[in-house]
Amino acid sequence: MKFSVSALVALGALASSVQAIDLNPDDVQSIKKAASIAAKGLRKWYTGDRPGDTPGNLPDPYYWWEAGAMFGAFIDYWYYTGDTTYNAITKQALIHQIGDYQAFMPPNQTRTLGNDDQAFWGMAALTAAEDKFPDPAEGEAPSWLSLAQAVFNTQQRRWDNATCGGGLKWQIFPFNNGYNYKNTISNGCFFNIAARLAKYTGNETYSTWAERAWNWERAIGLMSPEYYFYDGTDDRKNCSEVDHHQWTYNAGVHMAGAAAMWNLTQSDPSRERLWRERLAGVIKSIDIFFHREVKDVMVEVACEFNNKCNNDQRSFKAYLSRWMGYTMQVAPWTVGDLMPKLRTSAVAAAKQCNAEGEAQTCGLRWYTNGQNDGSFGPGEQMSAMEVFQNLLIKEVPGPVTLNNGGISKSNPEAGSEEQHLPTNLDDVTTGDKAGAGILTTVVLVGILGGAWWMVS
Repeated sequence: MKFSVSALVALGALASSVQAIDLNPDDVQSIKKAASIAAKGLRKWYTGDRPGDTPGNLPDPYYWWEAGAMFGAFIDYWYYTGDTTYNAITKQALIHQIGDYQAFMPPNQTRTLGNDDQAFWGMAALTAAEDKFPDPAEGEAPSWLSLAQAVFNTQQRRWDNATCGGGLKWQIFPFNNGYNYKNTISNGCFFNIAARLAKYTGNETYSTWAERAWNWERAIGLMSPEYYFYDGTDDRKNCSEVDHHQWTYNAGVHMAGAAAMWNLTQSDPSRERLWRERLAGVIKSIDIFFHREVKDVMVEVACEFNNKCNNDQRSFKAYLSRWMGYTMQVAPWTVGDLMPKLRTSAVAAAKQCNAEGEAQTCGLRWYTNGQNDGSFGPGEQMSAMEVFQNLLIKEVPGPVTLNNGGISKSNPEAGSEEQHLPTNLDDVTTGDKAGAGILTTVVLVGILGGAWWMVS
């Protein structure tokens, strides 16, 4: 189902006559201004630095994982634009949410803590290391790199060979709904972190695990031979059935990990060819996420056309944009395929930033030629900010490594202590926030076999 112009105008009743962002994708200052406007709008949604609130949390109904993703976006915003406006709240949030095992496992998230949730905070810390975001002071908190290593170590210990030949479960603790679901985003994030840590540190342990995660997803059917990434599978059925929904962030997280692995394997021609083929396959597969008629404009095909995107899913385009930018930096041969899509999507997104006054709030559906759809939130705002700022890849030197400019301290043993299940769940607050992207009620009622949403 597609929205008519009249329907979109009706949906956009909250939209004002504010002029949209005027983005020139060939002008660095224009791009920075657009990113600044979107960042200002995103900042409006964050209340964690207010007295009595919790640093690192977005207000209800937005979940903990998305806050981690948001601070990853703010780190990249500083990196691409040089604007330090949001550095203080970003540092405060990352440190406050470190939690148990110094691995982003805060006790007040225990009831719903997923491997994907933890990983989004871990990926933010890894981005901080790659971007040379200054480490916390000695004694204040672990280094950004060691926090990412801690997330890897805690998750590597959870690799589950008891069912389906391996893989990570969605939820960390067995008392949580979704514990029997092995979802692609959890395993994709683990692959992404392992691949980027391998590139950053040169430690083969990480690259071995990246290969293992990739191969397992391919073998179990979460990744198709054509490099389409599906939602997940139920380990109570030995992963024999797969939910075939496709999401932008699943493709993006694997694209960036594959780019890191290609970059890492330059001295080994056979592995370089393998990862080049894999990365090229992922890049080809993302065509599904670009509108058929409005060429090269990014769309969340599983939920935008039918108006069913939930708060999580409204942020997913942010991560595909982010990882397209990362991919182009570490695998420059991909620029010709990826940059035209990013540029066209950015111009279209800018036209949707035309609501609610000075901050120029951005909508969800970029393909509507500026007809604001009235869909506003941190996900929509972050998606616009990411698609703008990742146009600036040529203005920055690219991710550093330990041997090439890195300043974050390594601790390969971080987070490796034995983990214990909570013993007193009554201490967990009722304000706990759920996992990324997948609706528990959907994935536990039954695995969806069809790809009905692909017909627009």
